[in-house]
Amino acid sequence: MSALTAPEIILRPVISEKSIDESGRGKYTFAVHEKANKIQIKAAVEELYRTEKVTVVGVNVLTTKAKEKRRGTRRGRISGFTTPWRKAIVTLAPGQKIEFFEGV
Repeated sequence: MSALTAPEIILRPVISEKSIDESGRGKYTFAVHEKANKIQIKAAVEELYRTEKVTVVGVNVLTTKAKEKRRGTRRGRISGFTTPWRKAIVTLAPGQKIEFFEGV
Protein backbone atom coordinates (compact mmCIF):
# COMPACT_ATOMS: atom_id res chain seq x y z
CA MET A 1 0.00 0.00 0.00
CA SER A 2 1.35 3.41 -0.92
CA ALA A 3 1.62 6.20 1.63
CA LEU A 4 -1.44 8.41 1.92
CA THR A 5 -1.15 12.17 1.46
CA ALA A 6 -2.79 14.66 3.81
CA PRO A 7 -5.76 15.44 1.50
CA GLU A 8 -6.36 11.69 1.08
CA ILE A 9 -6.40 11.15 4.86
CA ILE A 10 -8.66 14.08 5.81
CA LEU A 11 -11.68 13.76 3.51
CA ARG A 12 -13.84 16.61 4.86
CA PRO A 13 -14.83 18.34 8.09
CA VAL A 14 -18.02 17.03 9.68
CA ILE A 15 -20.47 19.91 9.98
CA SER A 16 -23.21 19.04 12.47
CA GLU A 17 -24.78 20.75 15.43
CA LYS A 18 -22.75 18.70 17.89
CA SER A 19 -19.43 19.13 16.06
CA ILE A 20 -19.84 22.90 15.78
CA ASP A 21 -20.67 23.07 19.51
CA GLU A 22 -17.49 21.07 20.30
CA SER A 23 -15.36 23.33 18.07
CA GLY A 24 -15.81 26.09 20.63
CA ARG A 25 -13.94 23.85 23.09
CA GLY A 26 -11.05 23.12 20.70
CA LYS A 27 -12.33 19.78 19.34
CA TYR A 28 -12.88 19.39 15.60
CA THR A 29 -14.45 16.44 13.77
CA PHE A 30 -13.26 15.17 10.38
CA ALA A 31 -14.28 12.32 8.09
CA VAL A 32 -11.07 10.35 7.51
CA HIS A 33 -9.75 7.56 5.29
CA GLU A 34 -10.68 4.09 6.54
CA LYS A 35 -7.02 2.92 6.65
CA ALA A 36 -5.53 6.00 8.38
CA ASN A 37 -4.21 5.70 11.93
CA LYS A 38 -4.03 8.34 14.68
CA ILE A 39 -0.43 9.33 13.93
CA GLN A 40 -1.21 9.90 10.23
CA ILE A 41 -4.36 11.88 11.10
CA LYS A 42 -2.42 14.15 13.50
CA ALA A 43 0.28 14.83 10.89
CA ALA A 44 -2.34 15.47 8.17
CA VAL A 45 -4.29 18.02 10.24
CA GLU A 46 -1.10 19.88 11.19
CA GLU A 47 -0.02 19.90 7.51
CA LEU A 48 -3.37 20.99 6.07
CA TYR A 49 -3.85 23.79 8.61
CA ARG A 50 -0.21 24.90 8.87
CA THR A 51 -1.16 28.47 7.87
CA GLU A 52 -3.11 28.67 11.14
CA LYS A 53 -0.22 27.00 13.03
CA VAL A 54 -2.29 24.39 14.85
CA THR A 55 -0.84 21.85 17.28
CA VAL A 56 -2.80 18.63 17.71
CA VAL A 57 -2.89 17.41 21.32
CA GLY A 58 -5.10 14.33 20.92
CA VAL A 59 -6.90 12.25 18.30
CA ASN A 60 -9.89 9.96 18.92
CA VAL A 61 -11.05 7.74 16.05
CA LEU A 62 -14.31 5.85 15.63
CA THR A 63 -16.12 4.01 12.86
CA THR A 64 -19.82 4.66 12.41
CA LYS A 65 -21.78 1.51 11.71
CA ALA A 66 -24.07 0.97 8.73
CA LYS A 67 -27.71 1.53 9.71
CA GLU A 68 -30.70 0.05 7.96
CA LYS A 69 -32.93 2.57 6.23
CA ARG A 70 -36.43 1.79 5.07
CA ARG A 71 -38.86 3.92 3.18
CA GLY A 72 -42.19 3.30 1.59
CA THR A 73 -43.22 4.24 -1.93
CA ARG A 74 -46.26 3.59 -4.06
CA ARG A 75 -44.60 0.49 -5.47
CA GLY A 76 -43.75 -1.03 -2.12
CA ARG A 77 -41.14 -0.94 0.56
CA ILE A 78 -37.50 -0.11 -0.23
CA SER A 79 -34.83 -1.05 2.27
CA GLY A 80 -31.11 -0.49 2.24
CA PHE A 81 -28.18 0.51 4.40
CA THR A 82 -26.25 3.71 5.01
CA THR A 83 -22.53 3.68 4.23
CA PRO A 84 -20.21 3.01 7.18
CA TRP A 85 -17.57 5.73 7.53
CA ARG A 86 -14.74 6.69 9.84
CA LYS A 87 -14.39 9.91 11.77
CA ALA A 88 -11.70 11.48 13.91
CA ILE A 89 -12.21 13.95 16.74
CA VAL A 90 -9.07 16.10 16.91
CA THR A 91 -8.22 18.11 20.03
CA LEU A 92 -6.07 21.22 19.55
CA ALA A 93 -3.82 22.96 22.06
CA PRO A 94 -5.61 25.52 24.27
CA GLY A 95 -6.23 28.85 22.55
CA GLN A 96 -5.93 27.47 18.99
CA LYS A 97 -8.74 27.20 16.47
CA ILE A 98 -9.48 26.27 12.86
CA GLU A 99 -11.68 28.56 10.77
CA PHE A 100 -14.05 26.61 8.50
CA PHE A 101 -16.34 29.50 7.60
CA GLU A 102 -14.36 32.64 6.89
CA GLY A 103 -16.67 35.62 6.50
CA VAL A 104 -19.93 33.88 7.44
